[in-house]
Formats: sequence, C-alpha cells, structure tokens
Amino acid sequence: MDKREFLKGSAATAAAMMATTFPECAAFADETIPRTNWSGNYHYSTNKVFQPASISEVQDAVRSVARVRALGTRHSFNGIADSRIAQISTLKLTDVTLDPKARTATVGAGIRYGDLALILDAKGFALHNMASLPHISVGGACATATHGSGMRNGNLATAVTAIQFVAADGTVRTLSRDKDGDRFAGAVVGLGALGVVTHVTLAVQPRYDMTQIVYQNLPFSELEHHLADIMGAGYSVSIFTDWQNGRAGEVWIKRRVDQGGASTPPARFYNATLATEKLHPIPGHSAEACTDQLNIVGPWYERLPHFKMNFTPSSGQELQTEFFVPFDRGYEAIRAVETLRDSITPHLYITELRAIAADDLWMSMAYRRPSLAVHFTWKLESDAVMHVLPQIEAKLAPYGARPHWAKVFTMDTREIAPLYPRIQDFRALTQEFDSKGKFRNRYIRDHVETD
Repeated sequence: MDKREFLKGSAATAAAMMATTFPECAAFADETIPRTNWSGNYHYSTNKVFQPASISEVQDAVRSVARVRALGTRHSFNGIADSRIAQISTLKLTDVTLDPKARTATVGAGIRYGDLALILDAKGFALHNMASLPHISVGGACATATHGSGMRNGNLATAVTAIQFVAADGTVRTLSRDKDGDRFAGAVVGLGALGVVTHVTLAVQPRYDMTQIVYQNLPFSELEHHLADIMGAGYSVSIFTDWQNGRAGEVWIKRRVDQGGASTPPARFYNATLATEKLHPIPGHSAEACTDQLNIVGPWYERLPHFKMNFTPSSGQELQTEFFVPFDRGYEAIRAVETLRDSITPHLYITELRAIAADDLWMSMAYRRPSLAVHFTWKLESDAVMHVLPQIEAKLAPYGARPHWAKVFTMDTREIAPLYPRIQDFRALTQEFDSKGKFRNRYIRDHVETD
C-alpha cells in the first residue's frame, strides 16, 4: 500500500461516485454509516452503502452492482474494505444459533465479539480466544486472521467450522471443514475476495473463568532463552514495550481458573515485578478502560480482551501495524527491530508481542508456522509512520515476516506472495467464485494478485 492509498479520500473520486445510479432497495443507506474507518486514518471512496438485514437482501445488493466490498466494524487500517462503487455493511447480520450438542454457534458475520460473548456465556459456553478489542465483528476478524494470544491458541478464524457467503453471481455458497477440507481452508481467511460472508459457524466450549496479572520491567535479556517459557506462563500472554532501555514495560498474563489460574502469583517473574495496581498497556493512560487485573476472578470474555466493551478501546485515534515471524526466531526479530528504537519510539504508543499457534488456513499469517506477532500501535502521524515502516520491514525480511492483512504496511504482492505457499491456489479459488472480479479492489490487486 503506497502513501496515496494510505491517505485516501479525493474530491474527484467522491464526485464521480455521486453520479453512479443504483436500483431502489430497502436495504440501501448512504448516510448512516461513517465513511472513515474506526480510527479515522482511512477515508472510503464511496458513500454508497447497502445495509442488508437478511441473506436475500445481501443477494440483491451483490447482484445490483458491478463492484462491491463487504464492510464490518471498520477496524481495518488500510483499504481492504474499500470500494469505488459500493460497500455492503454486515452490521445488521447479528443472529446467533447455538447447537449445544455439536458445540457450535452459527452467527451473523456482523455481530461483535463482545456481544456474542454475552450470549454464549449466558448459555454456558465460551470461545477459545478473543482479540485485544471485543468491539470487532466476527466476519471481519476471521477474514483477516485477526487473533488473540497463546502458545496453543490459533487465531480467531481457527474456530470456524463452516462459512456461508454470497458469491459474485448472487448465489449462496457454504463451505465446511468436514465436507470441503482444503477448499474450506482456503476460503476462511478470504480477505473479502470470494464474496460477502453472511454467517460463520464457530466451535465453542464450556464457559470458564479467568484471572489476569501484570508484571513490570522485564529485561529483554530474559527473552533470549526463556521466550517460550514466558509466553507459555498463562493461557494468553502479551508483552508490551516502547523499545527503550532494553526491557518490556509490562507483561500481561491471563490464566484460566480451571488450569490453576486462581493461585497466588509470585512477586517476581523472570526479573520482572508483580504490579500492585491496575495498568494500561500505554504508560500514562488511564486503566479504567482495561479489563480487570490483580488476579481477580472473572468470566473469560472480561479477561481475554485487554479493553472493556463499553469503553473506547486502546488510545482511540491511532494507526496499527503488525508483522508475524516464526516463533523460533522471535528473539532475533525482537532484537532486530530494537535497533530502530530511536526512529520508532517518538511515533509509537506501544508495541505488543504475542504468540499464535500454527494453523492450516492458506492466507493466515500463522499458516503452518507457530508465530510471534510484533504489533505497533502508532500515534496518528501518517507521514512519520510511512517513513519508518519500510525500515522495519527491511529488518524483519530475513525472518519471512508476514504483515497483518488489516493493518498498515508497505509490502506489495512481489514481497508477500513468496511468504504464502498456497497463494496461487487462493487466486484460483477467488476466480472460481468471482471470475469477473466483482470483489476485486485496489488492495487485492496490490497485495494478492500477480503483477
């Protein structure tokens, strides 16, 4: 993605789109959905947004336009959901059907994880993991391989057992892990390129309680020989750093009570000190918005995310970048990035390090390799961030770093394609369901397709 796309929003494009005509449709809206992404850094290229409340309305919307992209909770920081013609919002697709016997839940793609969690927990069930923000939609998170943390926890899309979407011809298609195997593995992290996802079926498990503790000032030197031990010290672990002083400012450890998570934590942890007050990942920010810490027992959905559902997540106006490297080279990658600390820190809120288990989903950043994710939450300083990103990408290139599909990066398809062994198969799959490129946009052309 180049700088022009990153700073999207031209008057000429907007004027051209105003001239486009659309059929009358009860599901059509043009002003009720914001025209920027969640953080405000990206302006969409059209104000034509369908807002269907049923599968049939999604079909009508898809059939009515030559080009379209699906839009969820707008948490992507780049143009992955953008379109010059129209978008289809999934936010009215929020139904939930629980199958207790099969331990699955079939959910509308637009439901937010925080809302789904309340429904599941009330019925005695839970998800295997959640991202740091509960505000994101299930469909959008799975389509981009968004994740939480945990040495044994796959990204959120690994919970998907079936996917339903409307293809380019307006037909409803369903792929499942049991019946469609390899093609299913190609479709789950679909980047919006196969169609508009309407429902996903998720594996669920019996509900559980958790605690959360935080340690402060972990020396980076401890990561050289103990990275796996530190990341495996809880069900989900996050390490936060500003890259200064050779240390991580905070280590968040989320523990399941049914795995001993209510036990009293030690005062020291690899030369880090147990926090005695609730903390925010970003120094100086109020911890009010953060999920409870201090080893207080609570439900899974109030511990796995970092932020509470009813608060503005993270810092609000920000940019995000993330790269995935093989876990066994994680320490090397950390030290490589650290050499850029004086270029990074002035524009950074915080970096988070997380572990993600390997999976079999073709376009997942953790495809067939356990991964360490190096995440940057940036200040909303677009020019400065775009200047430093190529430097970070160059430092991480020797480790085969894969960028998060929904965040800010500068790598194009020439650099990305060699990192995904099944990308040619994915391209063929998109052709199968969308031979004329109805769901193709600039993002897909720049980062997924051949030159």
